[in-house]
Amino acid sequence: MSVAVLSLPVSLAGAPPVLAAGAWFKNALCGVKGGEVRLSRVVGDLNTPEACIAHEEEAAALLAWLGRPAAVAHDLHPDFHSSRHAAGIAARTGASAVPVQHHHAHIASVCAEHGECGAVIGLALDGVGLGTDNTPWGGELLKVDGARFERLGHLAPLALPGGDRAAREPWRMAAAVLHDLGRGGEVPARYPDEAAVATVMAMLEKKLNCPRTSSAGRLFDAASGLLGLCLKMDMDAEAAIRLEQAATRRMESAGWPQAMRGGWRLEAGVLDLRPLLGELAGQHDAEQGAALFHATLVAALFEWAQHACATAGVETVALGGGCFFNRLLAAGLRRELENAGLRVLAPIRLVPGDAGLALGQAWVALHTLEH
Repeated sequence: MSVAVLSLPVSLAGAPPVLAAGAWFKNALCGVKGGEVRLSRVVGDLNTPEACIAHEEEAAALLAWLGRPAAVAHDLHPDFHSSRHAAGIAARTGASAVPVQHHHAHIASVCAEHGECGAVIGLALDGVGLGTDNTPWGGELLKVDGARFERLGHLAPLALPGGDRAAREPWRMAAAVLHDLGRGGEVPARYPDEAAVATVMAMLEKKLNCPRTSSAGRLFDAASGLLGLCLKMDMDAEAAIRLEQAATRRMESAGWPQAMRGGWRLEAGVLDLRPLLGELAGQHDAEQGAALFHATLVAALFEWAQHACATAGVETVALGGGCFFNRLLAAGLRRELENAGLRVLAPIRLVPGDAGLALGQAWVALHTLEH
């Protein structure tokens, strides 16, 4: 059952109906008709037959309200059930199929919620989404203007030893960082599973099954693994949650710390936080290290976004993606950006993660139809 959540700007009130299929994780769909936005319930991750069936039922319910859509938007990844089902709807109804890059959609969702039709600098920080170069993105600096976006920069890619398994075992991300820093010899003493460590280190040395990703989520995992806060996850985002909780405890007693001097490098749009991660590897106080991580990350992201705004002549920054569930990150970065005189847009009625992403897909499709 869909729920009306907001209205789009008057300039789009006469736009034709659009359906958006959402992504893979925390899937929810969106329909837009006559300037009214309706979101489906969240059907969950599309990795079970039950979730896929629920997705199709929600699509049918939205189509019953929309009528014949002019466009059906979906994630850029062609193998998602949501993408395949959307393509089928488009073919059956004669609608335009509009693939939308995952992080473009995150920032577009924020723009749609605020009715922002102009250009923004977007910081999209999440787990992973397919990029236009067919690599896994997740820590992106974008310039977004309606249906168009430009990738201005990204986080320095980190290796994923074992692919998706690294996203469930933060110790693997920690090992990958130490290997990058030339400190791979420290890994066996840190993590007790000798056989797994030997396998992972061999993979890193030979660059086998170690795709690299700009994911901000994996950056949080690496920090949590290096500090010993979470080595293997039993629930979604556990490593990042433990990292935030540890930092919060420290800040409640000692305040917000100074960012680490020299904790990051910024070159040609690429933000490299491995110096900070290397410092965390030597921290004996996990709470202090977690606080330092957040303070330094905020300072680095602020410099990154401020430089992009000055270069592009844009004064609005939009924050999107699941990493902004982290209150320390969201509040700290907003404070720095606003103190610099920049306007900050962030999700208010919608969530920053994938459950609110379909609105961004619909927003891009609407602007595509205008041209």
